[in-house]
Amino acid sequence: MNKKVVCLGGGHGLAATLGAIRCLTNEVTAVVTVADNGGSSGRLRAEFNSLPPGDLRMALAALCADDDWGRSWAQILQYRFTSEGVLNNHAIGNLILAALWDRDGDPVDGLDKVGQLLKTVGRVLPMALEPLDIQATFSDGLASRQVRGQVEVAEARGVVEDLQLIPSNPKITPEANEAIKSADWITIGPGSWLSSVMPHFLHRDQARVIQSSKAKKILIFNLPDKNIRDEYYGKTLEEHLKLLLQHAPNFNFDYALIDTSLTDSENGFYELVEKSGGQVLARDLKDSQQTYRHNKEKLVSAFSHILS
Repeated sequence: MNKKVVCLGGGHGLAATLGAIRCLTNEVTAVVTVADNGGSSGRLRAEFNSLPPGDLRMALAALCADDDWGRSWAQILQYRFTSEGVLNNHAIGNLILAALWDRDGDPVDGLDKVGQLLKTVGRVLPMALEPLDIQATFSDGLASRQVRGQVEVAEARGVVEDLQLIPSNPKITPEANEAIKSADWITIGPGSWLSSVMPHFLHRDQARVIQSSKAKKILIFNLPDKNIRDEYYGKTLEEHLKLLLQHAPNFNFDYALIDTSLTDSENGFYELVEKSGGQVLARDLKDSQQTYRHNKEKLVSAFSHILS
């Protein structure tokens, strides 16, 4: 089985998906959101007006060659400095990508060069060729307030009344859209719903390409954990899906992959999935140690069942 699979998202969620999918095919392309404005990525983005490299670095590390060379370089890429100076918390991979982009001015070529260094299975691409911002309007029932920036949106609470990208229709990455068009399968998520999943549907051009692609599509939903108050914390599966469909009403998909712990009191979700042309697949997906993260072997089993 060597299907062409495109994985959309960012952060740890996308890395988990890539780590599993790469076990089933070497025709894998990661299309990564570029809206991060915090930590090492945010500092490099602000200094060089570049793409935030962090999520792209994590995707490259997840696809490194499964040998001593690939694993060793992936560890180096992920290494973070600990100091009292300006290098504190910078990941080496972030600095390498920033250096290549600053020298050559070509984000895709820089990613390909690091991919060659790691001998990656597949390819990593940014969803856009310029850094993006997430802007959301939150309501607490009494008043509305507008929040801009991934970090700021992640920390905000309330009902999301509006969600948009700035710029609203950024420079596309042609290679990413071509990969989506020619894919056999597309996976979306898991990850921070507002800044890792939704940008693919807020980007009008990419949303059209995703919806028109003949690929079968899998939506992977986040795991619940009361200790991780990430974006959209506490929202039901139905609310997650409604937000997506609010911005992409014509989006149809084939599978909604959820953890078995999320099956109770979600009848509305099942109905909404069916209306979107899909079916729910509930599996045990949690890692036994970090229960808010997906277990690689369990994801491999679920994807193997779906793709076959």
